[in-house]
Amino acid sequence: MHAAAIDARAAQAFVDEVWGDSIVATLEEYIRIPNKSPAFDPDWAAHGYMDDAVALLESWSRAHAPSGMQVEVVRLEGRTPLIYMELGGTAPGNVLLYGHLDKQPEMTGWDADLGPWKPVLRGERLFGRGGADDGYATFASLTALNALLEQGVALPRCVILIEACEESGSFDLPHYISALEDRIGSPDLVICLDSGCGNYDQLWCTTSLRGLVTGNLRVELLSEGVHSGDASGVVASSFRVLRQLLSRLEDEASGSVKPRALHVEIPTQRVEQARRAAAVLGAEVYTKYPLLEGATPVGNDAAELILNRSWRPALSITGADGLPALADAGNVLRPHTAVKLSLRLPPTLAGDRAVQVVSELFESDPPYGARVTLSDVGGADGWNAPPLAPWLEAAADRASEAYFGRPAMYMGEGGSIPFMGMLGERFPEAQFFITGVLGPHSNAHGPNEFLDLPTARRLTACVAQMIADFTQR
Repeated sequence: MHAAAIDARAAQAFVDEVWGDSIVATLEEYIRIPNKSPAFDPDWAAHGYMDDAVALLESWSRAHAPSGMQVEVVRLEGRTPLIYMELGGTAPGNVLLYGHLDKQPEMTGWDADLGPWKPVLRGERLFGRGGADDGYATFASLTALNALLEQGVALPRCVILIEACEESGSFDLPHYISALEDRIGSPDLVICLDSGCGNYDQLWCTTSLRGLVTGNLRVELLSEGVHSGDASGVVASSFRVLRQLLSRLEDEASGSVKPRALHVEIPTQRVEQARRAAAVLGAEVYTKYPLLEGATPVGNDAAELILNRSWRPALSITGADGLPALADAGNVLRPHTAVKLSLRLPPTLAGDRAVQVVSELFESDPPYGARVTLSDVGGADGWNAPPLAPWLEAAADRASEAYFGRPAMYMGEGGSIPFMGMLGERFPEAQFFITGVLGPHSNAHGPNEFLDLPTARRLTACVAQMIADFTQR
């Protein structure tokens, strides 16, 4: 292929100007809107915050869309809205750009001068919920297209999809993909801006995403609480029984998930990519997390830690019920204990198969005849990217060198983006470039989430470069 004739300095200058003049201020407005994803705000439609966020991004998009671009808010009955944008191209091929605008809930632990719905600029970092995950994607996608048009580069047909249900598992998205199937067409290149980066020094491509099993595991032995001094030693603690059940799934000493059915053989290419990423990142693989002084990661081999978070199953307990606050805890043997499970799965393991394994593991032969239930259980498939075409690998390196000064890097991510699996099945011939701005300490879903603005600006320019190279592939 031949590289597209694009002036990198001019492209970055254009991108920087748009970010400085318009995008940052609009992102600040967006952060102020508490448009939590429907899983965290079941009354989202009545509250109206999602509509406020959609209206804000729609308004900005209409003001900045290239001439001839269609901007539309599509609404299916009873579902979160979706922003659909389409630009007919003069160059061959179809490009699909994806992002989302719904947000995670508030979370506790924000610094005193920060908050989830309070945009704060600290130097070149914009703090607040949703800026990096994933509100910036709409602005970056349109600005990348405009940067190319500014230089007279012919664009392929481009479709931008911005959904409002991603943080809830994208359960509304398949309905939109089906409803818009004829309009979306068959993309040759998919660019997703909802992922992470190993550092802020180069362009990162996400090669895989883990699947997920979630559910509420509940253990009951009593119909009501009783005096612990009277019953302990006679009636088993529901907490202890819960511990026994969790030990069926996880080795508490190592954190390794025990059932072999929940593991897969890691592809050789992904192992080698993990080694290369580890050589670049070193200890930053774990120092990016806010470990307390004296606390250590589960191991010291950076490549193995990368594989742990991208290709091996891992269990987290993300919530609990039946446990009173410490100040309210009396000497009572409680009737039940329940926890919310978040089990990350290898990218190529089927989510429904994992649900079956986990359900059988917990609900069969319960200790002491306890009532054990796994409710609200759901499974999501992961995603393993198809091999990158030589033109796309070369384009990624060229973009990273042009705007970051270093080559592109490749690494699996530990989270899930259900949209990728959907598209991978529907468009098996498409090329995928999954990237994002969620780097060290950016803390998506947690307190003090931030968007690193220099990275967002450079990534915007990289997207422009890759689309330009796509037209010359």
